[in-house]
Amino acid sequence: MARAWTLTDRQRDGLDSLRLTTDHVDIFRNATIILMSGDGQSKTTIAATLGCSPSTVDRVRGLYRAKGLSGLRPIKPPGRPPKVTTAYRRLLCETVETDPRTFGYAFTVWTAPRLGAYLKKQTGLSFSDAHLRALLHQEGFALHRPKHTLRGKRDEAAHGKAKRQLARLKKKRCVPTPTNS
Repeated sequence: MARAWTLTDRQRDGLDSLRLTTDHVDIFRNATIILMSGDGQSKTTIAATLGCSPSTVDRVRGLYRAKGLSGLRPIKPPGRPPKVTTAYRRLLCETVETDPRTFGYAFTVWTAPRLGAYLKKQTGLSFSDAHLRALLHQEGFALHRPKHTLRGKRDEAAHGKAKRQLARLKKKRCVPTPTNS
């Protein structure tokens, strides 16, 4: 038989205050679970109403019994912390917005491998090219392939002359020559 839930007026006031002052969805849901439990609703009804599983209702009830209001706050997620810090993201953005030649490189466009190599020298952290591209996308950078041209490396006057000559040749009508059949 499931244990009956009874809440004092003070407990209800504390739960209501927590619900009204939080901006965290999980805390709001957890406080609502306890209030609905105090109203005598079953865990399946609570789960269906709030869109969570019955095991979540059981877990939240157990945390509330053990720790009170502090048990309704989310637990830090397990696992190691991410390697990408805000400082790394800041350096990534600053680097991408800077011409590589200012760092002494001969190239003018950052690619993911070049960027990864530079950032590894600076921070000691290395990421795959795909991960760097994802980070750049998250930071709002659009990734495009560089368009390689000869502009600035060719004789512009000769190029212009050849371009005009080609345009004149294209404008001439092509007269078909008769064939002997």
